[in-house]
Amino acid sequence: MAQTKQRSHGYSRRDMLACLSLSMGAGLSVSPLVVFAQQLATQNNSGALPQLLEFQRLVAANRILANENVVDAFGHVSVRNPENPDRFILSRARSPALVEFDDLMEFDLEGSAIDPRGRTAYGERMIHAAVYAAREDVHSVVHHHSYAVLPFTITDVPMRPVIHTAAVIGAQIPVWDIHTESGDTDMLVRTMEQGRNLATTLANNTCLLMRGHGAVVVGTSIERAVLTAVYLQVNANVLLQAKTLGTPIPLSEAEIKLATESQFSTLALPRAWEYFCQRAGVEPI
Repeated sequence: MAQTKQRSHGYSRRDMLACLSLSMGAGLSVSPLVVFAQQLATQNNSGALPQLLEFQRLVAANRILANENVVDAFGHVSVRNPENPDRFILSRARSPALVEFDDLMEFDLEGSAIDPRGRTAYGERMIHAAVYAAREDVHSVVHHHSYAVLPFTITDVPMRPVIHTAAVIGAQIPVWDIHTESGDTDMLVRTMEQGRNLATTLANNTCLLMRGHGAVVVGTSIERAVLTAVYLQVNANVLLQAKTLGTPIPLSEAEIKLATESQFSTLALPRAWEYFCQRAGVEPI
């Protein structure tokens, strides 16, 4: 398997055309989202490639999260547009395991679609819009309903990292309850007001639990957000098992910091991303 390229490396015309081939898929039409970028790439303009690669990573992220059972028929992952930080990219309303390149849509920070073309958007895109608006450091957002995580959303047992690979979830994971501000609802974040309230509770943390619903995970890259979401689930499973034996010992603040740096190092992060891409059967771009 080819080694994963670092983003600081140069790319050849061959790289660009390979990315275009992947984006087009088998007979799929090309989304207007990337028509201009593709035109640049075919003219051997390397400036278009990072944007195309981010979109491909987003497709891969959907497949990974589905393969690891972090998401099922529901849940979604987005990325901030690298060319325009006031917009983000998210699939149309479709099960993550089925997301293709042409399903990708662009939204502004109010959750409005730029070019819907008759496609239906996720109802909870307001989570993504509000988090991107509140957090300039966030480049990717995951929303999921992992079954292992759900017990921690409805009890007073706090979610804390207890294994070194899960240090990336952070020391503090707040729980947000939509009922507090909105009363009785269908539990879905459908308005920007609800999204902004959620983002306020998330604050500067990496993960947030939603009472009786699921979780929100953020990262400074798609890879970091996806791996954090995966290890949030892993940590939940380990924590649930450990509690049957006794009182789990959480990682210390210093351990969380050092282990996170190790997990997200330039050696470990590409290694993990490549592994999960391989498991999901997608190219480790």
